[in-house]
Amino acid sequence: GFRKERAALESLRGHRNIVTLYGVFTNHYSANGPSRCLLLELLDISVSELLLHSSNQGCSMWMIQHCARDVLEALAFLHHKGYVHADLKPRNILWSAEEECFKLIDFGLSFKEGNQDVKYIQTDGYRAPEAELQNCLAQAGLQSETECTSAVDLWSLGIVLLEMFSGMKLKHTVQSQEWKTNSSAIIDRIFASEGVVNSAIPAYHLRDLIKSMLHCDQEKRASAEKALCSPFFSIPFAPHIEDLVMLPTPVLRLLNVLSDASLQCEEEYEDILEDIREECQKYGPVVSLLIPKENPGKGQVFVEYANAGDSKAAQKMLTGKIFDGKFVVATFYPLSAYKRGYLYQNLL
Repeated sequence: GFRKERAALESLRGHRNIVTLYGVFTNHYSANGPSRCLLLELLDISVSELLLHSSNQGCSMWMIQHCARDVLEALAFLHHKGYVHADLKPRNILWSAEEECFKLIDFGLSFKEGNQDVKYIQTDGYRAPEAELQNCLAQAGLQSETECTSAVDLWSLGIVLLEMFSGMKLKHTVQSQEWKTNSSAIIDRIFASEGVVNSAIPAYHLRDLIKSMLHCDQEKRASAEKALCSPFFSIPFAPHIEDLVMLPTPVLRLLNVLSDASLQCEEEYEDILEDIREECQKYGPVVSLLIPKENPGKGQVFVEYANAGDSKAAQKMLTGKIFDGKFVVATFYPLSAYKRGYLYQNLL
């Protein structure tokens, strides 16, 4: 497993949506004698944890779109290189605060298409029908007629996106007889359910995208490249405030800090700016500070740190602090939007 994962990560190096391998070392102090270890970049929260936090509400369309696009970009790249990930699930998709994107990790089961060496691939609940069949046959000591291809990864991603949308674990659903007979009807039901808030046009695009990944016949399943052309990706969504609390970036946004009066008085504004800069610099060097005097973003404070480690420390310490008699609310903010000077109007 170790050699295979290392080889895969070395071939796939350099793609922003795939975890970076920094090197390899031997741990001489492990209980079972020396063991080889991979040194990987440190990433943040996983989709699995985001699903826990979304507690049956489902994730926002902004987050689903961000995750879908990032993972499809990763899959298009690795499939182009001839690799199959073979273990795509929420726990293997992690957020990078520094690069502000989702990344794919854990290539322990990956294989070169056409050279599948293990028969048991993918995790229960995210396993494509052809991999399921192959498993059953392997247990009975039989050989499967069909090879598992890169299409197994699209199946897994389809399930992940359906879980993000519905806010529910779907393991029992996808193992049910009803799913095997008519998965399309179940997907329609999830998208039409009362609990789901987003049943506008964008939701139908997402529904069709998910269906294109969940064809039982692997030949009919959309490829990663084709899926990236879905109209779902051309819709601009804004993040919700929960997204900006959950997904760290190098930029902080402080709410409930300034009153309109202090924005109007130039002297007071300058003093406050200085106080805020001083407070924020306790957690690391501040690259830039912005307090818009007009909408959008009027009176909000944007603080850009040199790295996400500093902004995470600051967010922890500043949340709930009292500034000028008011409780501060600190969220993160997308660096890409901040750099473009794009301030989302309404995030609550």
